Amino acid sequence: MVGAGYVGLVSGVCFADFGHSVICTDKDAAKIAALEDGRIPIYEPGLDDLVVANRRQGRLLFTTDLAEAVRQSEAVFIAVGTPSRRGDGHADLSYVYGAAVEIAAAIEGFTVVATKSTVPVGTGDEIERIIREHRPDADFSVASNPEFLREGSAIGDFKHPDRIVVGIEDHRARELMAEVYRPLNLNQPPLFFTDRRTSELIKYAANAFLATKITFINEIADLCEQVGANVQEVARGIGSDNRIGPKFLHAGPGYGGSCFPKDTMALVKTAQDHGAPVRIVETVIAVNDQRKRAMARKVIAACGGSVRGKRIALLGLAFKPNTDDMRDAPSISIVTALEDAGARVYAYDPESMEQARPLMPNVVFCEDAYSCTEDAEALVICTEWDAFRALDLDRIKRTLAAPVIVDLRNIYRPEDMARRGFTYVGVGRSA
Repeated sequence: MVGAGYVGLVSGVCFADFGHSVICTDKDAAKIAALEDGRIPIYEPGLDDLVVANRRQGRLLFTTDLAEAVRQSEAVFIAVGTPSRRGDGHADLSYVYGAAVEIAAAIEGFTVVATKSTVPVGTGDEIERIIREHRPDADFSVASNPEFLREGSAIGDFKHPDRIVVGIEDHRARELMAEVYRPLNLNQPPLFFTDRRTSELIKYAANAFLATKITFINEIADLCEQVGANVQEVARGIGSDNRIGPKFLHAGPGYGGSCFPKDTMALVKTAQDHGAPVRIVETVIAVNDQRKRAMARKVIAACGGSVRGKRIALLGLAFKPNTDDMRDAPSISIVTALEDAGARVYAYDPESMEQARPLMPNVVFCEDAYSCTEDAEALVICTEWDAFRALDLDRIKRTLAAPVIVDLRNIYRPEDMARRGFTYVGVGRSA
């Protein structure tokens, strides 16, 4: 597994838990040292226990020696980062291509080189060209095997997948990849083989569609607020239609994270380059960017039209619960906008505060939810951690300077909050 980041580490550990022998490699010596010492660089429920168990049983190794790892392997997965390239929004493939060069030098015997990194259409072709250029004698095949892992539930997603997509160009790669996933046969996962370019596009199309669902329900939420409707009931009503489905129909402050922002942008750029623009996805990106700062305006309105000099409490910083990932989290734009308006922001998150500190240098980070709300003129719920779903509301009311709650995740019922004497503002609900 080339790359011991989120995708590489989760995938490698789960493959090891299936019974395969797995070597995870990474250039970051400090990260590898930490993993060998049992310290996990990311927060993902259950991952630390699996790392310990599989290392103890000798199925999981960590190393900085990529060449030796490749020489010992029949399947090599590229799971390095593909961030948005500065300046144009294209996926930065330098890490992928750099890995391909190193892999080429070390291949011994027939090897499948599979991309788990999210890459634009045609990347597999370029990986194949690079390896052939550097090692004309190498016996290998390049495959595409995109991941569909949700942060916070990645282990369950890997072990009980909706589908496993594999893009291949020859029968030997198909046979080896089928053997890699054979331990999942008991769960009867739909192992979907297709050509390499189609596989690469499936990943982008899936993420763009889910981002579109989120953005759609957020715009419907705005309409609900204007016409006196309830977006949660609208979502339930349309989500009961099996052509639509209930998932990703929860109105909120917009999407963030490691995938949707960069993948939608990369898809837009790829489509533009090929003269087939995806206008819907272009609009989704624009609407989502605007929405995050619009949530700050909602907070300002709840505070009487001004937050200048006021203390605002923010619960939840990560882009979603059960992760410490701060990449493109809505909280970043919300905090920036509130500070631009003169607010002093105090914040608490169960897992992501260390990652948030360099992104929010002026925020005061608190030890728990209650110290965060002390003397605040408003409480903003930004991430729906379970720990925030059953707060001691009487205690919260006593600690707040003003009984104002802006719930950007709709985790409380308006009627309950009104009964307790709160000025309560949700998303897409008129009450």
